[in-house]
Amino acid sequence: MIHPTFEMMPAHAEPFEATAARLRACRLCRDAPLFGAPLPHEPRPVVQGSATARLLIASQAPGNRAHRSGIPFSDPSGRRLRAWLGLDEAAFYDSGRVAILPMGACFPGLDAKGGDRPPRRECAPTWRADLLAGLPRLDLILVIGQYAQAWHLGPRPGGLTETVARWRAILAASARPRVLPLPHPSWRNNGWLRTNPWFEAELLPVLRAEVAAAMAGETE
Repeated sequence: MIHPTFEMMPAHAEPFEATAARLRACRLCRDAPLFGAPLPHEPRPVVQGSATARLLIASQAPGNRAHRSGIPFSDPSGRRLRAWLGLDEAAFYDSGRVAILPMGACFPGLDAKGGDRPPRRECAPTWRADLLAGLPRLDLILVIGQYAQAWHLGPRPGGLTETVARWRAILAASARPRVLPLPHPSWRNNGWLRTNPWFEAELLPVLRAEVAAAMAGETE
């Protein structure tokens, strides 16, 4: 089941571009944080999309490189993700077909071990419903990582591994837009990929076929 946000969207949604412009001016997590300390740097929301997008990449939060460049997945994780999807850079960054909405729109900073902090908790409740309402033509949603999976699929037992392992049932149960869960393409998940070879052997071929169909508008 898709997150109930899709069932509660307004009949007359604001255009995606207008919502994204308001989001890019947001400073909530720095100036009036609701959860914990303020964001320790200038916010730079990084999103992509348009009303014609067919594919949504629901991700975690921009990394430091994306924060500096303003371009989502402009790092090795992005190269791996594009390889998984079977898309080159031109197709991946075609906002007319591909929307990229992280659960937290800004780089959340680094933790004590040098990894990215979780997405800021202020972001999704404030912005996600309006952003999704501006994407009326979605055919496929790729939910990457535990935060996006919890939002779009609801809490599930067993964590990320069991959620991704149930990808066939999730894909089959989804009304349009269809949903596929994925792990994060970060190098930090290399061990996960080694211990779960079914991901590359079984899920990736289906993922690429579903992405190709959505990009071509063949799922209506």
